[in-house]
Order: sequence, then C-alpha cells, then structure tokens
Amino acid sequence: MPLLSIETNQRADDASIAHLLKLTSRALAEQLGKPERYVMVRFQHNPDMLFAGEDTPLAYLEMKSIGLSESETGDLSALLCRLVEEELKVPRDRIYIEFASAPRKLWGWNGGTF
Repeated sequence: MPLLSIETNQRADDASIAHLLKLTSRALAEQLGKPERYVMVRFQHNPDMLFAGEDTPLAYLEMKSIGLSESETGDLSALLCRLVEEELKVPRDRIYIEFASAPRKLWGWNGGTF
C-alpha cells in the first residue's frame, strides 16, 4: 500500500541505493504501522533538476498510502528528510515531499483492490 518515490539529482552507486531502499522500506513500515510486505520504495536518478534556480543536491519525494492522514505527514516528513539527508547528502531545505492518501478502491494489488 505505501509507495515512496525518491527522485534526486544526486548520484549513488548500486550498493548505496539498495541500502537506502531497504532502510526506507523498514522505516516506513514501522512509522505507518503497516506490514513491510506491502511497502514499495523506488529510486530514480534525474540529473536534470533545479530547485531555487540551482542544481546543487536536491530531492523530490512522493509518498502515497491508503488511509494516510494529515496528522501523520509531519512525522513522515521528518523521517524521510533525515534519511535522504543522511544517505544521499541532500540538505533538508532542498527536499520537497508530496503526500497523498489513496482510496482503497483506487489502489490495485494482486488482481483486485484493497
């Protein structure tokens, strides 16, 4: 159910990306109280990004989940910014995060919906 997309202009080797994905998957499952078997995390390197007119390290994250409440987004923002800052060296003030709550009937899995 939870899907986190990480897009950044920061380069990372395969081992660093794998570590970030595993670390983030585990942390999201714990923070959201959902089984990790439903968590999906993806990473995309995009060198063609600017923030505030500069191409210094930056990241754009999309976090979608069924039943995501506004009361959870502050803690999730802190968690995700900390992880991206530590693992990719992107300063917190160079990270945007878009949060979205998906209705169960609009989230498909295993040939059906939730």
